[in-house]
Amino acid sequence: MCDKERGKNTIVLSVTPYLKKHGVPSRLRIRDLPKKFNYVYAVPRMERYIEKSSEVISILLDFFSEEDIHVYSIDEAFVDMTSYLKYYKKNAFELVRFILDTIKKRTGLSATAGIGPNFFLSKVALDIYAKHEPSGIAVINKEDIKTKLWPITPLSKIWGIGERMEARLNAMGLFTVEDIALSSKEYFIQQ
Repeated sequence: MCDKERGKNTIVLSVTPYLKKHGVPSRLRIRDLPKKFNYVYAVPRMERYIEKSSEVISILLDFFSEEDIHVYSIDEAFVDMTSYLKYYKKNAFELVRFILDTIKKRTGLSATAGIGPNFFLSKVALDIYAKHEPSGIAVINKEDIKTKLWPITPLSKIWGIGERMEARLNAMGLFTVEDIALSSKEYFIQQ
């Protein structure tokens, strides 16, 4: 998504899942798009995006206290649902499913969610797994760390690890989260 009329230096704000699967990143300039694809450009409609984002946050506020919602970006929010599970008489998955169904019904938007015992595991569940689940919901609990978190590669898929940090870690012989987890603190200090 970008306004092609603004020239070759215009930043592409998003690409389709198909293009992502073929290695095209979400943020690059038009001039850097691989030439092997035929692109359809869509002009961003930021006002509409903000409007829809506000609708989703409003729905979250119907269910949760403002103190338990952390708006991370225009299209992501963290919710501490811990104290609400008993109130709504649902487990985390059931409550999230209900919220996503409500968002779909009221806004027409399909949303995904990651569930975990902390922000980090929730974000990894969302970024890596939720989009591949038929329900749009992925869960990573502490028991899942070795099977769901440790195998992740490339490391830049992980929230907070950019391409430069990934390159530095790779140069140290670290290619998966497991490699990092099993390395001693002293190893990192020596590097």
